[in-house]
Amino acid sequence: MKGVILDSQTLKPSELDFSALENELPHWTYYEQTGPDDVKNRLRDVTVAITNKVVIDEEALAAAPELKLIGISATGTNNVDLDAARRRGVVVCNVSGYGTETVAQHTLALALGLATRWHQYDRDVRQAWPRSSMFCRMDYPVFDLNGKTLGLIGHGALGRRVEALAKAFGMRVLVARSLRPDAAPDPARAPLEQLLAESDLISLHCPLTEHTDKLVNRDFLAAMKPGAGLINTARGGLVDEPALAEALRAGRLGGAALDVLGQEPPPADHPLLAADLPNLIITPHSAWVSTESRQRLLDGVVANVRAWKAGRPINVVNGLSAA
Repeated sequence: MKGVILDSQTLKPSELDFSALENELPHWTYYEQTGPDDVKNRLRDVTVAITNKVVIDEEALAAAPELKLIGISATGTNNVDLDAARRRGVVVCNVSGYGTETVAQHTLALALGLATRWHQYDRDVRQAWPRSSMFCRMDYPVFDLNGKTLGLIGHGALGRRVEALAKAFGMRVLVARSLRPDAAPDPARAPLEQLLAESDLISLHCPLTEHTDKLVNRDFLAAMKPGAGLINTARGGLVDEPALAEALRAGRLGGAALDVLGQEPPPADHPLLAADLPNLIITPHSAWVSTESRQRLLDGVVANVRAWKAGRPINVVNGLSAA
């Protein structure tokens, strides 16, 4: 059996231990990246394919008669045609939970950035501080997280971990009721309008679905507590980015901190890359990239391959129960 990794660059193999994966099949081929025109050729005669973001559609599946397992080295599955794979008997597995600690850590780092404005103070140190008449600078307002309210939209494993860390800082935490239309009201959770009105910081940890696409729009931003901050380490599509830029310029928000954008990498003229937006932190989809997180992800891929070989596939996302 042959295996292929279509976009190994997303794992940065030089920092990880691939020995367990390599022991699962006699032959692996690693490609740093795979463009759309190369997918069909690279899947030819392959039994197992590993992909993070490379698209495997029905046309690519039709050109890969030997393919039996697609391992998605991520949680999201929108890059694979799950229905076409099921029709062809190709098992598709994903990996979840590998980045919980890392993304939660990054979320709190973004919260601390908005609270302490360290990114702006660091930027100004070389220019403004040497000319200062005081021993310190007070150019940007700083606030304590202790005693503030954090609103969480999404309360899976990641949201719960962020809640625990926020409470360690002395924050009050509100959790929004589920946004699914069929979800029963949970009295322990806050209606969205209450969360928006009371939260000093709002952090997004929900999936991107038809119900959450552009959730953070002009109405959402207008309903937020004046001066509140927004954090997004989930999916860029949750935010109406021109509306967020407008709210920041108008001073309705105290700031925003994002690890994801609607298009990645963004174009140079992206509305949130403008130089005049106050108290905006953007990190390049790096909340999950700790060495430990990526090794956990790789170990999850190995577990999926091993279980499939044993005839008992796990983490199957396209409804097939056997190889």
